[in-house]
Amino acid sequence: MRWQHWAGVGMARSQNTQVAFLPDTPLSLLGVALLLVGLVAISSASIEYADWHYQNPWFHTQRHMIYLLLALFGAALVYRVPTRFWLDTGWVWLFVALALLILVLIPGIGKEVNGSQRWLPLGPFTLQPSEFAKLAMVVYLAGYMVRREHEVRHQWQGFLKPMAVLFAATLLLMIEPDFGATVIVVATAFGMLFLAGVKLGHFLLVLLGALGAMLVLVVSEPYRVKRLTAYTDPWADPYNTGFQLTQSLIAFGRGEWLGVGLGNSVQKLFYLPEAHTDFVFSIWAEEMGFIGAMAVVALYVALIGRILWVGRQAVAAGNDFGAYVCYGVALVFSGQAFVNMGVSSGLLPTKGLTLPFVSYGGTSLIVCCAMLALVLRVDRDTRASGRRR
Repeated sequence: MRWQHWAGVGMARSQNTQVAFLPDTPLSLLGVALLLVGLVAISSASIEYADWHYQNPWFHTQRHMIYLLLALFGAALVYRVPTRFWLDTGWVWLFVALALLILVLIPGIGKEVNGSQRWLPLGPFTLQPSEFAKLAMVVYLAGYMVRREHEVRHQWQGFLKPMAVLFAATLLLMIEPDFGATVIVVATAFGMLFLAGVKLGHFLLVLLGALGAMLVLVVSEPYRVKRLTAYTDPWADPYNTGFQLTQSLIAFGRGEWLGVGLGNSVQKLFYLPEAHTDFVFSIWAEEMGFIGAMAVVALYVALIGRILWVGRQAVAAGNDFGAYVCYGVALVFSGQAFVNMGVSSGLLPTKGLTLPFVSYGGTSLIVCCAMLALVLRVDRDTRASGRRR
């Protein structure tokens, strides 16, 4: 009887350990659902473009599937690494990100497309350092706020030190230029510092300065001013400055409630530029209608809500680093999703930003999956620490 008792206890512990090692089911399913939406949306939105330019209607679909496999492989590697490793090496990843942002600006190394030098060619593929910089900034700031908690909350220098790092990153991003990535990085950093408990006076003072600098950056470039004015009334110049937005709005209007059907979009037939990248949500709304568009919005709301829940669980378990990582990832995902959908629907001025997990782009997809895997690892470590307690 005693042997049977201890055997039963051992089996229960083994089962609990196996369950703890499994990723969070709701979070994993939400990520998979968005990846599948992205695969379907890109396949539909790019088929005519790929057939015309590459004589292969499935060119972008095939490449996206390769990116997807690489992203899942990278996510599996990230999930196997304990969060303590990221806490100890956050400054290393920040250094790598800054080095890549400098490297992409060197003539002959960085690849220039449409006046922007944002890509590093790696054989048949390209790397976009600004996407990696978002992940590196989240990991670095999470570690910094754990190590310098008292300074961040009570002293000016604790707040200004990460601001200096943020200034260096945003300066390099603006030289490319990549205003969209700059906005996301700055907003994520300020959001994380606010959640860390910085003094409200310090926060508001620097925030007002940052908003003023953003305003100066907008008015300093004529093309940004044109985008802003076109956003207020895109129909005033529908064939020039307002072209992208008007075509996107037409796609939304054609979708009505239930859409025109998968694959039946008209706007993807060379009317809407960047249909499979920045404006893939517009094509999805045209083909799947208001119901399909709101289903994607609901997936993002549920995903971000679950990430925040994992962060709260990490706080309760004493894993402050994991909590800050979750909050940073949630800010990146929510910021990019809001800006991309807002631009597509005319709520925000036109700005090139990918829709996480959905838009075409290898670096963005790999980084998004790595971020989600990092959150899943935080959840695993939190559950493990809860069992030990």
